[in-house]
Amino acid sequence: MISIQRFTERLARLSAITAPGRGITRLAFTDEDWAGRAYMISLMREAGLAVREDAFGNVIGRREGTRPDLAPVLCGSHGDSVPEGGNFDGICGTLAAIELAQSMQEDGWRNERPYEAVLFMCEESSRFGAATLGSRAMCGELSPRDLLTYHDKEGRALYDVLKRRGLDPDHIERAKYPVRPAAFFEMHIEQGRVLEHERKKAGVVTGIAAPTRLRFRIHGHPDHSGAAPMTLRHDGLAAAAELILAVERIARSHADPPVVGTASTLRLRPNAINVVPGEVTLGVDIRSISAEAKADTVRRVLDEAEAIGARRQVPFDVDWMSDERPVPIRRDVVDFLMDCCAAEGLPAMTLPSGAGHDAMHWAERCPTGMLFLPCRNGVSHNPDEYAEVEDIAGAARVLERAVRQALRADFHFREEGQR
Repeated sequence: MISIQRFTERLARLSAITAPGRGITRLAFTDEDWAGRAYMISLMREAGLAVREDAFGNVIGRREGTRPDLAPVLCGSHGDSVPEGGNFDGICGTLAAIELAQSMQEDGWRNERPYEAVLFMCEESSRFGAATLGSRAMCGELSPRDLLTYHDKEGRALYDVLKRRGLDPDHIERAKYPVRPAAFFEMHIEQGRVLEHERKKAGVVTGIAAPTRLRFRIHGHPDHSGAAPMTLRHDGLAAAAELILAVERIARSHADPPVVGTASTLRLRPNAINVVPGEVTLGVDIRSISAEAKADTVRRVLDEAEAIGARRQVPFDVDWMSDERPVPIRRDVVDFLMDCCAAEGLPAMTLPSGAGHDAMHWAERCPTGMLFLPCRNGVSHNPDEYAEVEDIAGAARVLERAVRQALRADFHFREEGQR
């Protein structure tokens, strides 16, 4: 049985494992992250799981099945945080994966397929500038060269950080998960306001958005703010302002499927109150679960930048920082999780995920489901991040129902056979 008391106690314990300062700071592979990892390893063992780690440091706790020859069902999330973040992002899903194993142990329930609870390392991009690295390693998407490419703000290569933790970056290929799982499930706070606004206790994810990130370099001309007539200015910041509003307008025009566009990381030179801005650098992040809608938005933003530059006689250059592919979630998996919500009496709805998650790497390899629970005011990556423990436990009960069904030897999703 899912225990609210255990969730409460374990969340409180993890809230104390943080670097000094506001909120929760457990950056990947720091002492705080490693201490949180050690605590969750102890919970896995308490739940009767056989624990192992891979070359990247991901932790896998296995509950053997009566049919160990069958592909396992995986469930998990991450334990690291952003600087001054909250105590629910990632942790809810990791604790739920462990709680499922403990519930099976206490009930004396026997799983036919093996069950594996996974703690993914380095999901957040805060330290090394790249996200979901643990999942990428398990899916065979990291090379030793990648590990030398990623650096933290102190200049330390991820390769060296792994070495110092006693891991095996020279053989990172050994982190690749050896079989195609029967299914993968992840539970996570929504990190948005939709569930709370719609008064739903669970959200079943239909797709995981991916970003296209652009850096615009706008080459205006600095002038004296008093002496330069308005008709003769080539104001880089005014050009950037037009582009910022264009990003908002174009993204809003895509309602179905939705697109979100964010203009940020604005830097200008010279940055003085009595100088017309010259050189301006502007970051733009465009996301959608639809590759086509995202591509159309990017094209229109680039066209708008060209038009603004021509009209204002201010040249624009653009650097493509990333162009990732959105990940759809299979319809049969979505339907399955919605059925599980209904069976548990939990008011639920379907919705896309605007943020990236570990689940996005597994969705291309096996049937993958993702379950959201509401967080207060949609706040995440912030000390004010909060989720009701009753909502966490409610979502975990849905997850338990789904996982226990998927652990049957004869279980198949609709696209692979009849349940």
